[in-house]
Amino acid sequence: MDLINNPVISDAMFFPRRANPYDRFDIQVPGATLACSFAPIAESDDWTVVHFHGNGEVVADWQGILDDEINLLGWNMLLAEYRGYGASSGTPLLGDVLDDVALIIEAARPPEKLVLFGRSIGSLFALEAVSRFPNIAGVIIESGIADPIELFLGSRMIGVPENDLAPFRSRLNHQEKIANYAGPVLILHTKDDGLVDVSHAERLAEWAGGPTDIRIFERGNHGTIWWENKREYHQAVDDFLTGVRY
Repeated sequence: MDLINNPVISDAMFFPRRANPYDRFDIQVPGATLACSFAPIAESDDWTVVHFHGNGEVVADWQGILDDEINLLGWNMLLAEYRGYGASSGTPLLGDVLDDVALIIEAARPPEKLVLFGRSIGSLFALEAVSRFPNIAGVIIESGIADPIELFLGSRMIGVPENDLAPFRSRLNHQEKIANYAGPVLILHTKDDGLVDVSHAERLAEWAGGPTDIRIFERGNHGTIWWENKREYHQAVDDFLTGVRY
């Protein structure tokens, strides 16, 4: 059983919708084109934030919002898109999307000048990236997931032979991935997140192998963390990016 690309598993994790970004930065992956967006600053020196969005979002949702904020901080911004989302072709099967991460990082290179920003399910892809590129400059995890199997797939695994589960668990072992990363990590979460409990943030912070800053916001929920804590959120990201760069 190929669990990692099983459509039943992927249907539990991905909720794709279509929307055209107003500009495109296409990245070719096996069997699909990812319609990403790249927003450079006027005088770029390759320092870039790569953002992996949530499972019900698309790149177009963040254009003119998050990319503008990151540009104002002096960084380029690559908004990464998933197969089957936005204007991308293909189907969002979990194993394929995890594998696409390597080509996204190659397009954004060099890794030592990249900060990965994973929101919600995007944390899976940010942590996959650091497991493949341990010289990534820094990682921001917002409303992130410590244990994807626990959150998405627990009841669906009943009756699956342990031999089939072993490689699947290995691909989604966030404890191992973040523990083996020695770079700086910023973790952002709200205490009242009703979709991804704040305990996920606390576990990720506990497991992290490098210097870690965790910010738990009193206001907002999973979908409004940025909007309801904009000033504090922006400052935390600004401080983190400044520390990474200088």
